[in-house]
Amino acid sequence: MNILVVGGAGYIGSVCAELLLNEGHQIAILDNLSEGHRAAVDQRARFVEGDLADRDGIAQTVARLRPDAVMHFAGSALVAESMRDPSKYFRNNIANGLNLLDAMVAADVRQIVFSSSCATFGLPERTPIDETFPQLPINPYGESKLAFEKILRWYDRIHGVRFISLRYFNAAGASEKFGEDHRCETHLIPNVLKVALGRQPHVEIFGTDYDTPDGTCIRDYIHILDLACAHILGLGTSASASYNLGTGGGSSVRQVIDSCRKVTGKKIPVIERSRRSGDPPRLVATSEKIKRELGWRPQFQALDTIVSSAWKWHQRFPNGYGD
Repeated sequence: MNILVVGGAGYIGSVCAELLLNEGHQIAILDNLSEGHRAAVDQRARFVEGDLADRDGIAQTVARLRPDAVMHFAGSALVAESMRDPSKYFRNNIANGLNLLDAMVAADVRQIVFSSSCATFGLPERTPIDETFPQLPINPYGESKLAFEKILRWYDRIHGVRFISLRYFNAAGASEKFGEDHRCETHLIPNVLKVALGRQPHVEIFGTDYDTPDGTCIRDYIHILDLACAHILGLGTSASASYNLGTGGGSSVRQVIDSCRKVTGKKIPVIERSRRSGDPPRLVATSEKIKRELGWRPQFQALDTIVSSAWKWHQRFPNGYGD
């Protein structure tokens, strides 16, 4: 297939593009490089520097490339920032996404795989979260992802644009080529590994008195390669659908730190802080629906495996992509 990967210079998009190229697909990557990295663009892919905010520009790009399908990873994804600047999230994740959809309709591109989020569910009454749970986001980030999911349903009904929405919490790990390098790093595993690399003096734990086995928050971590495979499976569907991606169990903050100590052989000092406002004790999702309907079979679910792949990449690229 000829596939346009929007946001393909970012963490998840770069790995998806890599796997698609390995399977023999033709790939074009569109990215404005505000969060992504030019060095994260696979050399086998065609790269177009562009911004979804440029409505005419994206329409011209899609019309010129004429992809068979679009994978959409571009957007803003920091929960705390969305609480400070909701306008940015509604513009980037909704308005700019509409520019992409309208460009697709105009160019007769009728398939999209959308990188959504389990943040659309807000604070669930129980876990693991499945697709039947009510979607009640508690921040503008989750609200923006939910809004775009609703827009996709209408574009399917009115314009025949088939969609697959994939909802997940924490992508983690790395491929051989590409790994996690955010300009503002909020994710636990890369921050713990920065301590192991000597780039930070310690890691902070926010809250040790939660109602969990070791008192720290539990979150879902999915290997980036398994996540990429789920997106690729979405290309083969004939009907629109939304799927949750998760382990069903999750790992605690202490478990992640212990795994990083084991994998790296480093001590990794810890400082315990008080709880942060709004952090639920446990956020995990179940993937039974996508396993049943699309045959998704994650291969790298063990926490040590995820951490090991991330550690190998960070050792090779201790300064990330360096841009």
